[in-house]
Amino acid sequence: MDKKPDLMRRRIVQGVTAATLLPLLGANLIGCSDSSDRTRQPSVPADFLHGVASGDPLQDRVILWTRLSPERDGTVQVDWEIASDREFTDVVNQGSGTTAAEVDYTVKVDASGLAPGTRYYYRFTCGENVSPIGSARTAPSGLLAAASFAVVSCSNYPAGYFHAYREIANRDYDAVLHLGDYIYEYPADGYASEDAEALGRVSEPANELLALDDYRRRYAQYHTDADLQACHAAHPFIVVWDDHEVANNTWKDGAENHDPETEGDFLQRRAQAIQAWYEWLPVRPPASEQDITYRRFAYGSLVDLIMLDTRVIGRDKQLEYTEFTNGGLIDVDAVRAATADPGRSILGETQRDWLKQALTDSTARWQVLGQQVLMARLVMPEPLVRPLTGGGDGGLEEATAALLASLGAKAKPPEERSPAEQALLDSVIPLNLDAWDGYEFEREDLLVHASQLSARMVVLAGDSHNSWASQLTLADGTPVGVEFAGTSVTSPGAEGQLGAENARLFAPLAPQLVDDLKYANLADRGFLEVRFGEDDVSAQWHYVSDIKQAEFVLLAERSRKVTVSRADMLLA
Repeated sequence: MDKKPDLMRRRIVQGVTAATLLPLLGANLIGCSDSSDRTRQPSVPADFLHGVASGDPLQDRVILWTRLSPERDGTVQVDWEIASDREFTDVVNQGSGTTAAEVDYTVKVDASGLAPGTRYYYRFTCGENVSPIGSARTAPSGLLAAASFAVVSCSNYPAGYFHAYREIANRDYDAVLHLGDYIYEYPADGYASEDAEALGRVSEPANELLALDDYRRRYAQYHTDADLQACHAAHPFIVVWDDHEVANNTWKDGAENHDPETEGDFLQRRAQAIQAWYEWLPVRPPASEQDITYRRFAYGSLVDLIMLDTRVIGRDKQLEYTEFTNGGLIDVDAVRAATADPGRSILGETQRDWLKQALTDSTARWQVLGQQVLMARLVMPEPLVRPLTGGGDGGLEEATAALLASLGAKAKPPEERSPAEQALLDSVIPLNLDAWDGYEFEREDLLVHASQLSARMVVLAGDSHNSWASQLTLADGTPVGVEFAGTSVTSPGAEGQLGAENARLFAPLAPQLVDDLKYANLADRGFLEVRFGEDDVSAQWHYVSDIKQAEFVLLAERSRKVTVSRADMLLA
């Protein structure tokens, strides 16, 4: 029988057609209108307890967002305006519309008629109540000398304070790139919640998120955070989801943290999670099922920003080391064969083709991929991978011994290594099968395509809760681009597993062991700053002092900056 799997992958949510889902994703979008001809209707005053936000900036428009409180029966009228000045003496566009329970009283405006590369100010009004003032910036056009972005991910509310958001709010960037895990789906006593009660940050609702109202309530709680509100009000966000917006380790047909027998149909859960994501974040509603979350932004002649989904829509199920462990050892050959399987995809064929075409069409000086998981090779000898992934019995002690043995073997010239030492180095396998390392064939195919185009590719990643700077290389070692991965806002990194002291000890040793890795921080929370110029790009990691204390400072001594020349794209 002639099967056509690509046609199946084109559906946003298998079993939920685009025709039924897409209208819901744009239901909170209200229109633009001239104040001289709009008809005003009576409105019961509502408050703006969840702040304001902007996002998805284009050269002539930007999405504006808010939410009206409290909930009530029927519809609520809201007015909006956007101006070139904070005093609103020069209003350039305005409009009016209604919202209701169908979209959880959220409101979106695609404010058009704006000038490129310009800062604007916006606000909403309901009755006599006026929202906080937000600041938005459109994408620039034409020749551009510089662009800057703050990069964040993995903001777990009960794990600690959102200090990174506060610091970003006080800085000047073109946009904030949120690479996923904006919320976490766990119950109140779940992951990284041991200090939540003491911090006054116990998750709501108390149960794990399963239904639409659950997800809505969790987004509502996050949006009460003053630091997150300040960051949204200061900058436009460009957002993609990761797994926790749905459930841990999501893939296209399921998730590790979903049991169909007790938690119902996964695809229904995913559809409701996606609906809440579109309601609560300043994301432009998709015009078609193809641009459900992956999309492209042009920053003048300088940057093509290509946002991807490596988690929900096209990903085949992740490999797990439990599948390859026998007698306490990991079968290295079996792992390599599985990760190199040409039938495995992290993007899905539709998105992969779209991405290749976007790279082919790009004429910008930099091609930038904003996505979730690590793309660079992070491979280590099997005796080290085993305890770090839970496959061994020795834990930290075993991992330390394996690390020292591996470093010792690598420090020797090949001719001086013993057979056992060489075998140790020859046993390298991915540390994390959930990242691009678990989809080797597709990664190589993409990197070869970029290399053939002579693309100047910069990949931005989140998800791992740690900081990394890596060279992107083909299987033969040819450099293709660079990857900058940001740490988490609050979710614990390797220090949660190794302890803070050991994580700081391991971090400078990891680049000595992993050829493509040039920098690692495994113990600090914060954000990544990326600045593009015509001839180089720089990445700087900023870390906050303590997410468990209400007051914080930036740890200047731990900040790290790297710069890459466009001429050679080599990380030092």
